[in-house]
Amino acid sequence: MIRRAWSRRVGFGVVTMAYAAAGLVAWAVAATAPGARPLLHTFEADLAATVVVFLVSTAVGNASLYDPYWSVAPAVIVVAWVLWRHDGSARQILVLTLVLIWAVRLTANWAVGWRGLGHEDWRYVQLREQRPRWMPFWVVNLTGIQLMPTLVVFAGLLPVWPATTILDRPFGPLDVVAAAVTAGAILTEAVADRQLRRFTREPAHRGQIIDTGLWRYSRHPNYLGEITFWWGLWLFGLAAAPGWWWTVAGPLVMVLLFAFVSVPLMDRRSVARRPAYAKHMSDVPALLPRPRRG
Repeated sequence: MIRRAWSRRVGFGVVTMAYAAAGLVAWAVAATAPGARPLLHTFEADLAATVVVFLVSTAVGNASLYDPYWSVAPAVIVVAWVLWRHDGSARQILVLTLVLIWAVRLTANWAVGWRGLGHEDWRYVQLREQRPRWMPFWVVNLTGIQLMPTLVVFAGLLPVWPATTILDRPFGPLDVVAAAVTAGAILTEAVADRQLRRFTREPAHRGQIIDTGLWRYSRHPNYLGEITFWWGLWLFGLAAAPGWWWTVAGPLVMVLLFAFVSVPLMDRRSVARRPAYAKHMSDVPALLPRPRRG
């Protein structure tokens, strides 16, 4: 127990230093970039920070150091955009508040489950073991585990750019809808994560399939909440600047990522560990709830 606690402290210390270094490098890239193209400079800084986290994760041999980047980077980016065009508008404040709530909760959820430098996400372990022999793992780590999610998240953040920097249109009904969708998504994901954590911590549930609460209606309600969160941000962008409708590519990419990568990975693992999960898949939809059979 003492060794595990020490491992967690060391691990979180490494994560903190890695992300502090990534933040400094990102700031330096954005501050020294030529021209006045803040959206492009943000993207360049985001990539630079990802490379720093990748280098540290490679040095310690644990790709899971990247995991909190999914929720930490968006919060930093949105804060930077708001500071750049701060005017205290209702839309700007609301978007910033919702993103920060989402980021703090999701990062805390990761921190609760991470056990330290000796704990690497099972998906990364699988990628390490199943990669072609000729391909070094650092290539998989950089491209598949780190750069790809960074690109996906930045695409999801594109609608937030007009929502926080284009201030011509007043707060309106679509903003109310966007706020309801985004807040509902955060709540859905938080409740689903809490229900799953309570279920898995109960010794009597070892080897069983969660089929209560939100998990009764969706096999992955936490993923559903995450996807819906990005759709809510797109609605904010649409309310601020309808001409930016094309940023719908962001939430669409999120749908593709979860529906065709994350959900199948989780389902295959669950079927391998719990044979009864195959029937559970036929009874409970992957994401969107539907009336239960029988």
